[in-house]
Amino acid sequence: MDAYTGFAAVYDMFMDNIPYEEWCGYLTGLLRAQGIYDGLVLDLGCGTGKLTRLLAAEGYDMIGVDLSGEMLEIAMERQAEQPDGILYLQQDMREFELYGTVRAIVSICDSMNYLTEYEDLVQVLRLANNYLDPGGVFIFDLNTVYKYREELGEQTIAENREEGSFIWENYFDEEEMVNEYDLTLFIREEDGRFRKYEETHYQRAYSLEQIREAVEEAGMELAAVYEAFTEHAPEPDSSRIYVIAREQGKKARASGGGTAEGGKL
Repeated sequence: MDAYTGFAAVYDMFMDNIPYEEWCGYLTGLLRAQGIYDGLVLDLGCGTGKLTRLLAAEGYDMIGVDLSGEMLEIAMERQAEQPDGILYLQQDMREFELYGTVRAIVSICDSMNYLTEYEDLVQVLRLANNYLDPGGVFIFDLNTVYKYREELGEQTIAENREEGSFIWENYFDEEEMVNEYDLTLFIREEDGRFRKYEETHYQRAYSLEQIREAVEEAGMELAAVYEAFTEHAPEPDSSRIYVIAREQGKKARASGGGTAEGGKL
């Protein structure tokens, strides 16, 4: 079954433990460290647009791209209630198209882990390189091999609420480095009855060496890799990392895009 269909309607409810404001603060700091204080920014895998809206409030002109029509419908409903000028596009990140270039691209909350083929990872990076301004950056996070192997693999997570409940079963394939999420949802309908939804999600873990190779193969420059929400290089037990890849190949790079330290490779 397609991911983020039944789950889309209750995604924000079950993800209310994510500190989006703090994530936005960290991401904004990374952008500003690269000299990007405003301008067009693409949120790739924007979901319901929660982070997209926060970035817009920070002064960026946002474009949100997501494959799930159900997720984007929620984003558009919120925009109708509180217009923020965000352009939402339903596209597959492996084939996304823009009318021009952007100053930066971001992809947060492990959207890039959904690329289960190495070739798809390279393709998305190639597209990012194509649609970035000279010297622009692509900042994305990834769940690590450690997280899938030690924290999620073979684990079952369940939560019961008044509005609904979920059962989230994980299976990590060590050989393929792919984590399978089997998600069962029971959502309360308006008449008080519960409707059952089932979805299966697949995410792949990439090593730091694979990330480096993919960035270089795509023609980009690997500027930095950080342990999430820090400015230092990842540790062996880091569960999430942030990658900063810089555009290469266009005419003279934009000035003022400082190079990050600490996790610089």
